[in-house]
Amino acid sequence: MATVASGALVTLEELVPSSPYFKHGVSLRVTGKLQDYNVGTAVAVIVDRNASLEIDTRHLNLNLRVGSIFQFIGELHLEPGHEAILKARVGRNVDGMDLNLYRQSLQLLRDFQAGQLNS
Repeated sequence: MATVASGALVTLEELVPSSPYFKHGVSLRVTGKLQDYNVGTAVAVIVDRNASLEIDTRHLNLNLRVGSIFQFIGELHLEPGHEAILKARVGRNVDGMDLNLYRQSLQLLRDFQAGQLNS
């Protein structure tokens, strides 16, 4: 039986070519505000601060509304020219989530995990 990797928690700002998460096929969990959605291609664009990411939503049964906050889990695919698109396998609306508090808690989680590895 094949196993499915859990999505590594990352912010959109971390998805740059120098990041260890910026690899073809890596499983990620990303969160952002839906900026655009193309029904014909099923490609959504989410943004957080100054970063954005395209999301392939063709395998999801999800009501996507521009302006809402969404979280997606899927695999990152790198297109020519280092264009990235997340092929989502899970998506959910997380309206009401405080993105600033989410980023702070993610940093605290990472600090805790680093401390556990060092002890």
